Order: sequence, then structure tokens, then C-alpha cells
Amino acid sequence: MDSRDLILQRSEEAKQKFLPHLSADPVIFGFDQNELKVLLLKMNYRKQWFLPGGYVQKDEDLEDAVARILKNRVGVTDVYLEQFGVFGKKNRSEFYFEDFDETLFNKQRFVTIGYYALYNPDRFNLVADELSETCEWVYLSQLPDIELAMDHRDIIDKALLTLREKISYKPIGYNLLPEKFTLSELQKLYEVILGRTLNRGNFYRKIKNMGILTKLDESRRGGAHKAPDLYSFNEENYLKALENGLNNW
Repeated sequence: MDSRDLILQRSEEAKQKFLPHLSADPVIFGFDQNELKVLLLKMNYRKQWFLPGGYVQKDEDLEDAVARILKNRVGVTDVYLEQFGVFGKKNRSEFYFEDFDETLFNKQRFVTIGYYALYNPDRFNLVADELSETCEWVYLSQLPDIELAMDHRDIIDKALLTLREKISYKPIGYNLLPEKFTLSELQKLYEVILGRTLNRGNFYRKIKNMGILTKLDESRRGGAHKAPDLYSFNEENYLKALENGLNNW
């Protein structure tokens, strides 16, 4: 079926199934090759890139809707997300659907709830839905070179800003790094998120004082210099720090 015809068909179904004027847009960040990535869909219609968002069913809790949307649109499951913002500029959806008449469900004014999460891209086997050409992890540095639909660039920017604010009082890294990692790898993650260089000695001292790391009896082999020690997260202490905040950061 032609992508435009499919949107028209889905519009009639949506009027019966979903709440009007409310949507959700998850921003899923990943970390790879010392850069942050974001999970995006490239739609068949107009070939623009989208966050993997969707609508809320009439008999559905909001958090359940976000979980369903991610599963159905990109095959992502078991993700813990946090709300970070509400986006409601007028006409934020209309331009993308300008070729359709005003009765199209998708062309109505929608206020969207932003959610974000941090996960290792290797964890997921992505599967695009029938409305999409592909779903991919896209480096944040590549975003200026691609065409993001609607206000999705603004949503991503706000999610990144929220992440930078959170880093000052909550630990990060548990879902982004491999099970075993070096302190320099953890520092690089913080630097990439913050967008600035951190003093190595100060960072190491502060991160160790958090009590969220376990030093392993292993080291990273293969380099020309002394092999650095490997660490893992202490899950119990990490979860306490997430709940209670950090006292020593």
C-alpha cells in the first residue's frame, strides 16, 4: 500500500482508538564510539526522520502507552523512561501533513509528552514498523545533516539539557556502558554528555566517593601502556543513589 494511503487508513482507525490531541515522544540515548546516539525512525512518507512516538489509547495509562509505542514502532522493550517535558506549540504537526485535508487525525493539534532513557545500543534488535523505511541509531553530531520532522530536534535538545542537569545529582552510565569498563571510559561518557572536559583527578576521586563502583580483579589488556583497572557498577548502591541523590558529587 502507498505510504500516503496507509496514513489515510490509519487515520480513520485512530479516530476510534486514540485520545485526541495527546501524544508521547520517547528520546532514547545510546553511547557508542565515544559519542551519544539517539534512536530515530525514517518515515516512508516524505522521508523525514522522527522520534519513535505515537498516540495514547482511550483506555490506556500514559506510561503503558509509551511502552507499547516503543515496542510496536521499533521493537524496543523493557525500557525505563522518565518524563522530562511537554511540547505544545500550535501547528507543530500540521506542516508534515500539509498534503492532507483537515480531517486527518494526525493533522490535528497535539500536545506531546517527552520521555527519555539511556541504553546501550547493543541491547536492542531494532525492527521498524510498516510506516517507516528504517529505524537507526543516529549520532547527535549527525543531526544537523538530516531532516528532522516537526519539533523533534527541539525535543531532543531539551532531553539532552535535562540529562546534563541530572548528571549533577544522579549517577549515569549503568545502561550505557558495558558490564566492565575503565574509569577513563566512564569519564568520557560524562564529558560527552556535559560537552566539556573534566579534570581526571577530580573526576576519579568524586566518582569513587559515590560508592557506586566495584573494582574488579581484572585490567584492560591490549594497549601500549599500563593496563587500566576494570570496574563494574554496584547495582544496590547505584539504585540507592538514583533514589536518594548524590551527596559527594
